[in-house]
Amino acid sequence: MFWKIVGGLIVAWVAFMVLGAVIGFVFKAVLWIAIIGGIAFLGAAGYKAITGNKDPKRINRY
Repeated sequence: MFWKIVGGLIVAWVAFMVLGAVIGFVFKAVLWIAIIGGIAFLGAAGYKAITGNKDPKRINRY
């Protein structure tokens, strides 16, 4: 009976370790994707702000 309890605890511990590793990896991956996407968005917005819109059909109200 003692070894069944110890075995169950070990199995539960390993399951939590694997689950934590998977969740940690997914969290880090999503974090890095968000950081890269934010940098790309800011770069595109900055480029558009610097170059402006040179479309002659557009009405410039300023």
